[in-house]
Amino acid sequence: MPDVSSDLRVFNDFERNPDLLKKFDKVLEAYSAAAIFADVQYRTGVMDSAIKPAFRAKVTGQAVTVQLSKGDLVDPLKALEMGQPGDVIVVDAGGDVNTSVCGGLMGGLAQNRGIRGMIVDGTGRDTDELEDINWPIWTRAITPRGTHTMFSGRKDELSINVPIACGGVVVNPGDFIVADLMGVVVVPQELAEETVRLAQEQADREEETRKWVAKGKTVEDLLNEFGRI
Repeated sequence: MPDVSSDLRVFNDFERNPDLLKKFDKVLEAYSAAAIFADVQYRTGVMDSAIKPAFRAKVTGQAVTVQLSKGDLVDPLKALEMGQPGDVIVVDAGGDVNTSVCGGLMGGLAQNRGIRGMIVDGTGRDTDELEDINWPIWTRAITPRGTHTMFSGRKDELSINVPIACGGVVVNPGDFIVADLMGVVVVPQELAEETVRLAQEQADREEETRKWVAKGKTVEDLLNEFGRI
Protein backbone atom coordinates (compact mmCIF):
# COMPACT_ATOMS: atom_id res chain seq x y z
CA MET A 1 0.00 0.00 0.00
CA PRO A 2 1.50 3.40 -0.94
CA ASP A 3 2.48 5.89 1.75
CA VAL A 4 -0.08 8.61 1.05
CA SER A 5 1.43 10.78 3.78
CA SER A 6 4.43 11.38 1.51
CA ASP A 7 2.15 13.38 -0.80
CA LEU A 8 1.69 15.89 2.02
CA ARG A 9 5.34 16.75 2.53
CA VAL A 10 5.47 19.84 0.33
CA PHE A 11 6.93 23.05 1.75
CA ASN A 12 6.65 26.13 -0.48
CA ASP A 13 6.97 29.85 0.20
CA PHE A 14 5.52 33.04 -1.29
CA GLU A 15 6.36 36.71 -1.76
CA ARG A 16 5.19 39.03 1.03
CA ASN A 17 3.85 42.53 0.42
CA PRO A 18 4.32 44.49 3.67
CA ASP A 19 3.31 47.84 2.14
CA LEU A 20 -0.02 46.43 1.02
CA LEU A 21 -0.51 44.75 4.40
CA LYS A 22 -0.24 48.17 6.06
CA LYS A 23 -3.32 49.23 4.09
CA PHE A 24 -5.22 46.23 5.44
CA ASP A 25 -4.04 47.12 8.95
CA LYS A 26 -5.49 50.61 8.55
CA VAL A 27 -8.92 49.29 7.58
CA LEU A 28 -8.77 46.92 10.56
CA GLU A 29 -8.89 49.98 12.81
CA ALA A 30 -12.48 50.58 11.68
CA TYR A 31 -15.54 48.97 13.20
CA SER A 32 -16.60 45.64 11.68
CA ALA A 33 -13.63 45.25 9.34
CA ALA A 34 -14.58 41.72 8.34
CA ALA A 35 -18.04 42.93 7.33
CA ILE A 36 -16.52 45.74 5.29
CA PHE A 37 -14.36 43.34 3.31
CA ALA A 38 -17.28 40.95 2.87
CA ASP A 39 -19.37 43.82 1.48
CA VAL A 40 -16.80 45.09 -1.02
CA GLN A 41 -16.24 41.50 -2.26
CA TYR A 42 -19.98 41.07 -2.84
CA ARG A 43 -20.22 38.66 0.13
CA THR A 44 -17.60 36.25 -1.24
CA GLY A 45 -14.56 34.96 0.64
CA VAL A 46 -16.42 34.63 3.96
CA MET A 47 -15.58 31.51 5.97
CA ASP A 48 -18.17 29.33 7.63
CA SER A 49 -19.77 31.21 10.53
CA ALA A 50 -18.81 28.37 12.93
CA ILE A 51 -15.18 29.53 12.78
CA LYS A 52 -14.97 32.09 15.57
CA PRO A 53 -12.26 33.69 17.75
CA ALA A 54 -11.46 32.06 21.07
CA PHE A 55 -11.54 35.52 22.66
CA ARG A 56 -12.09 39.09 21.52
CA ALA A 57 -9.50 39.75 18.83
CA LYS A 58 -8.91 41.06 15.33
CA VAL A 59 -6.07 40.54 12.88
CA THR A 60 -4.93 40.94 9.30
CA GLY A 61 -2.07 39.15 7.60
CA GLN A 62 -0.96 37.08 4.63
CA ALA A 63 -1.83 33.40 4.72
CA VAL A 64 0.68 30.67 5.40
CA THR A 65 -1.51 27.74 4.37
CA VAL A 66 -1.31 24.31 6.02
CA GLN A 67 -2.89 21.09 4.76
CA LEU A 68 -3.19 18.37 7.39
CA SER A 69 -4.13 14.74 6.91
CA LYS A 70 -7.76 14.37 7.89
CA GLY A 71 -8.27 11.84 10.68
CA ASP A 72 -4.54 11.74 11.48
CA LEU A 73 -3.85 15.28 12.62
CA VAL A 74 -0.37 16.40 13.63
CA ASP A 75 0.85 19.65 15.18
CA PRO A 76 1.68 22.10 12.35
CA LEU A 77 5.04 23.01 13.87
CA LYS A 78 6.76 23.31 10.49
CA ALA A 79 4.53 26.31 9.74
CA LEU A 80 6.04 28.12 12.72
CA GLU A 81 9.51 27.64 11.26
CA MET A 82 8.41 29.02 7.88
CA GLY A 83 6.15 31.84 9.06
CA GLN A 84 7.38 35.44 8.96
CA PRO A 85 6.29 38.72 10.57
CA GLY A 86 2.84 39.73 9.32
CA ASP A 87 1.75 36.19 8.48
CA VAL A 88 -1.40 34.42 9.63
CA ILE A 89 -1.34 30.61 9.65
CA VAL A 90 -4.44 29.11 8.00
CA VAL A 91 -5.00 25.39 8.59
CA ASP A 92 -7.25 22.87 6.89
CA ALA A 93 -7.77 20.35 9.68
CA GLY A 94 -10.75 18.76 7.97
CA GLY A 95 -13.27 20.40 10.25
CA ASP A 96 -12.30 18.08 13.12
CA VAL A 97 -13.92 19.34 16.34
CA ASN A 98 -12.36 16.81 18.73
CA THR A 99 -8.58 17.22 18.23
CA SER A 100 -6.73 20.47 18.83
CA VAL A 101 -3.92 21.42 16.43
CA CYS A 102 -2.93 24.64 18.22
CA GLY A 103 -2.30 25.58 21.85
CA GLY A 104 -0.58 28.03 24.13
CA LEU A 105 3.04 27.01 23.67
CA MET A 106 2.65 26.94 19.92
CA GLY A 107 1.09 30.38 20.08
CA GLY A 108 4.03 31.73 22.06
CA LEU A 109 6.54 30.33 19.57
CA ALA A 110 4.58 31.81 16.66
CA GLN A 111 4.36 35.17 18.39
CA ASN A 112 8.14 35.19 18.80
CA ARG A 113 8.43 35.02 14.99
CA GLY A 114 5.95 37.85 14.43
CA ILE A 115 3.20 35.53 13.20
CA ARG A 116 -0.06 37.30 14.03
CA GLY A 117 -2.50 34.46 14.64
CA MET A 118 -4.04 31.24 13.35
CA ILE A 119 -7.25 30.28 11.55
CA VAL A 120 -8.18 26.60 11.85
CA ASP A 121 -10.93 24.66 10.14
CA GLY A 122 -10.80 22.48 13.21
CA THR A 123 -10.02 22.90 16.88
CA GLY A 124 -7.70 24.65 19.33
CA ARG A 125 -6.99 24.64 23.06
CA ASP A 126 -5.14 26.51 25.86
CA THR A 127 -7.31 29.54 25.27
CA ASP A 128 -6.53 30.97 28.72
CA GLU A 129 -2.82 31.12 27.87
CA LEU A 130 -3.45 32.39 24.35
CA GLU A 131 -5.61 35.20 25.69
CA ASP A 132 -2.98 36.16 28.28
CA ILE A 133 -0.27 36.45 25.62
CA ASN A 134 -2.76 38.04 23.18
CA TRP A 135 -2.13 35.60 20.34
CA PRO A 136 -5.52 34.93 18.71
CA ILE A 137 -6.94 31.81 17.10
CA TRP A 138 -10.16 31.30 15.17
CA THR A 139 -11.50 27.73 15.29
CA ARG A 140 -14.66 25.62 15.03
CA ALA A 141 -14.30 24.33 18.61
CA ILE A 142 -12.13 24.23 21.71
CA THR A 143 -11.07 20.97 23.37
CA PRO A 144 -8.36 19.81 25.81
CA ARG A 145 -7.53 16.84 23.53
CA GLY A 146 -4.31 17.32 21.55
CA THR A 147 -2.85 15.53 18.54
CA HIS A 148 -0.79 12.35 18.67
CA THR A 149 2.42 14.29 17.92
CA MET A 150 3.50 14.48 21.56
CA PHE A 151 3.40 10.68 21.79
CA SER A 152 4.41 9.57 18.29
CA GLY A 153 6.92 12.29 17.52
CA ARG A 154 5.51 12.49 13.99
CA LYS A 155 5.11 16.02 12.71
CA ASP A 156 5.91 15.97 8.99
CA GLU A 157 2.62 14.71 7.54
CA LEU A 158 1.50 18.10 6.26
CA SER A 159 1.92 20.46 3.34
CA ILE A 160 2.68 24.15 3.66
CA ASN A 161 1.80 26.93 1.23
CA VAL A 162 -0.40 24.91 -1.09
CA PRO A 163 -4.00 25.78 -2.01
CA ILE A 164 -6.37 24.64 0.75
CA ALA A 165 -10.03 24.86 1.68
CA CYS A 166 -10.74 26.46 5.05
CA GLY A 167 -14.25 27.17 6.25
CA GLY A 168 -15.61 26.55 2.77
CA VAL A 169 -13.29 29.09 1.13
CA VAL A 170 -10.28 28.40 -1.09
CA VAL A 171 -7.17 29.96 0.44
CA ASN A 172 -3.95 30.29 -1.52
CA PRO A 173 -0.59 31.09 0.06
CA GLY A 174 -0.16 34.85 0.31
CA ASP A 175 -3.88 35.64 0.27
CA PHE A 176 -4.87 38.35 2.73
CA ILE A 177 -6.83 37.42 5.84
CA VAL A 178 -9.15 39.74 7.75
CA ALA A 179 -10.49 38.28 10.99
CA ASP A 180 -12.37 39.83 13.88
CA LEU A 181 -15.08 39.09 16.41
CA MET A 182 -17.58 38.27 13.64
CA GLY A 183 -15.48 35.82 11.66
CA VAL A 184 -12.93 35.46 8.87
CA VAL A 185 -12.75 36.87 5.34
CA VAL A 186 -10.21 35.89 2.65
CA VAL A 187 -9.04 38.38 0.02
CA PRO A 188 -7.26 36.79 -2.96
CA GLN A 189 -3.79 38.20 -3.37
CA GLU A 190 -4.35 39.18 -6.99
CA LEU A 191 -7.38 41.28 -6.00
CA ALA A 192 -5.98 42.70 -2.79
CA GLU A 193 -4.89 46.15 -4.00
CA GLU A 194 -8.31 47.06 -5.42
CA THR A 195 -10.21 45.35 -2.60
CA VAL A 196 -8.42 47.19 0.19
CA ARG A 197 -8.95 50.49 -1.65
CA LEU A 198 -12.69 49.85 -1.78
CA ALA A 199 -12.67 48.70 1.84
CA GLN A 200 -10.99 51.91 3.00
CA GLU A 201 -13.53 53.97 1.07
CA GLN A 202 -16.38 52.08 2.71
CA ALA A 203 -14.80 52.39 6.16
CA ASP A 204 -14.49 56.16 5.70
CA ARG A 205 -18.07 56.41 4.43
CA GLU A 206 -19.42 54.43 7.36
CA GLU A 207 -17.56 56.65 9.83
CA GLU A 208 -19.20 59.72 8.27
CA THR A 209 -22.55 57.95 8.54
CA ARG A 210 -21.96 57.30 12.25
CA LYS A 211 -21.41 61.02 12.77
CA TRP A 212 -24.80 61.65 11.17
CA VAL A 213 -26.45 59.00 13.33
CA ALA A 214 -24.97 60.64 16.42
CA LYS A 215 -26.68 63.88 15.39
CA GLY A 216 -30.07 62.18 15.55
CA LYS A 217 -30.63 61.87 11.79
CA THR A 218 -33.36 59.65 10.38
CA VAL A 219 -33.15 56.74 7.95
CA GLU A 220 -34.50 59.01 5.23
CA ASP A 221 -31.79 61.58 5.97
CA LEU A 222 -29.09 58.95 5.68
CA LEU A 223 -30.42 57.50 2.44
CA ASN A 224 -30.67 60.95 0.89
CA GLU A 225 -27.09 61.77 1.87
CA PHE A 226 -25.27 58.45 1.41
CA GLY A 227 -27.60 56.26 -0.66
CA ARG A 228 -27.29 53.39 1.83
CA ILE A 229 -26.94 52.62 5.52
